Amino acid sequence: MTLKFVVMSDLHLLPDGELSLTLDTADRLERAVDAVVARYGDADFCVLAGDLADTGNPAAYERLKSIIARLPIPVHITLGNHDDRPTFLNAFGAHFAAETGKIDKVIDIKGYRVILLDSSEPGRVDGVLEAAQIEWLVARLAEAADRPVIVILHHNANALHIHADTIRILEPDAFVAALKTHPDIRQVIAGHVHLTSTAIWHGLPFTTLAGGHYSVSFEVDRPEAPLRRISGPGQMAVVVGTPDRTTVLFDDFIDGNADIDTIRE
Repeated sequence: MTLKFVVMSDLHLLPDGELSLTLDTADRLERAVDAVVARYGDADFCVLAGDLADTGNPAAYERLKSIIARLPIPVHITLGNHDDRPTFLNAFGAHFAAETGKIDKVIDIKGYRVILLDSSEPGRVDGVLEAAQIEWLVARLAEAADRPVIVILHHNANALHIHADTIRILEPDAFVAALKTHPDIRQVIAGHVHLTSTAIWHGLPFTTLAGGHYSVSFEVDRPEAPLRRISGPGQMAVVVGTPDRTTVLFDDFIDGNADIDTIRE
């Protein structure tokens, strides 16, 4: 029995007619949905991992609802620092809020537990997991001690040795300690930084995907170096889980590349 799901992040939608840093983010999301329809219609679900809206505008959330209605698979959602929680809940429904007060969720499927965490905090760009969320996470991990777990949130907790390290989860110790109460954390997947990375930190696997908005250049260990915003790729992650392994693939649904040929074997 194989688990397969898609993760999108950093959609940055705006009301109709508005662009985000020259990019038509609604068109980019439409292209992501097209890719899911064409290639991942058999996936178990899709996760939207935050920064759904660029400015938390109500019209942006209505636009999001309209676009993702085309997805042929269930959609699960959490929030990022560009989102506005009350506005999101007004558009999508109060049932999206967990007992923590944030947009946290558990998905049990095909021998896995997938946990969504809302790391957004009003007025802050960096990520925050409140004490109630850490307590909730520890309890949810204990319930799933007999199966592998994947955790998805907007903000990365691990440092990437780049300028964006100033906007990660700056106080990650409680989060890491909670994760380490479980014997089989397969992945901790985040967006936020607009680039692709993988890491092992404290013995745990951390991954970021570039997401659907602009991407960024970076210079390792030169935090003072200016960032370049670049138009692509538009990227989603595809997670495949079996009992003995968990694989994260990165699908650039916007890649800017020309086809050379098509291989059929």
